[in-house]
Amino acid sequence: MSWLLSMVLLMVMGCKSTATLTSGEADLTLSKKEVLKAHHKFTPVFKTLQAKVRVVYSEGEKSQTHTVSLRMEKDKVIWINSALNLIRVMITPEKVQFYNKLDNTYFDGDFSYLSDLLGTELDYTKVQNLLLGNAIFEIDKNHYNMTVFEEAYLFQPKEQLPLFELFYIINPAHFKLNSQQLQQVTEARFLHVDYLKYQIIEKQSLPEQLKIIALEADSETIIEIELKSISLNESLRFPFKIPSGFDAIDLK
Repeated sequence: MSWLLSMVLLMVMGCKSTATLTSGEADLTLSKKEVLKAHHKFTPVFKTLQAKVRVVYSEGEKSQTHTVSLRMEKDKVIWINSALNLIRVMITPEKVQFYNKLDNTYFDGDFSYLSDLLGTELDYTKVQNLLLGNAIFEIDKNHYNMTVFEEAYLFQPKEQLPLFELFYIINPAHFKLNSQQLQQVTEARFLHVDYLKYQIIEKQSLPEQLKIIALEADSETIIEIELKSISLNESLRFPFKIPSGFDAIDLK
């Protein structure tokens, strides 16, 4: 069950016009305004998305690999279904729900539990942004500083947020995120989301491979996600009904 909760927290296909996003010539001389204009140009635009998602979850010496179905109606719903329909997740702007037929349990609540784990307010948009390779908080030229760091553009708030420090690294060749990082130094919590590879689907740039590293004190969790067989703008259903007789679980 832990792999599924982590995917919900950190988010957590017959291809059409599929190609890997290739880097052009890197230019490290651009202004902050020019970099952000190029970055925002590649924000994916679509109505619906479906994909097969391979998830490798590692915690300490334990490792699990799962393939799940992902469906999304942008800004409205994220739906995840495991093999044999054993576990199903529904995330909307209002709530987080899932049920598990392996132990006959379900959860039906809001984002407060997940927000407490991250130490900041979490909502549907932030989860969606993580999955799509968008910055979890909007980057704008007035509130962020830009520097060149390790052959890429590093953005950080002019005034870091009270609970954590935030960093974005933008690739200077294709202007998508290489990484977004949240650090709660006082709590010894670190969350790194690295976007290792992008793909072009119907002229939209979407993540193909991403790696999530979550550190808390001496505990390290690594989640590797690969999105395959993506299709866009098809008519999709999002069936979800908690089976009768299941027991509610408390995630506090």
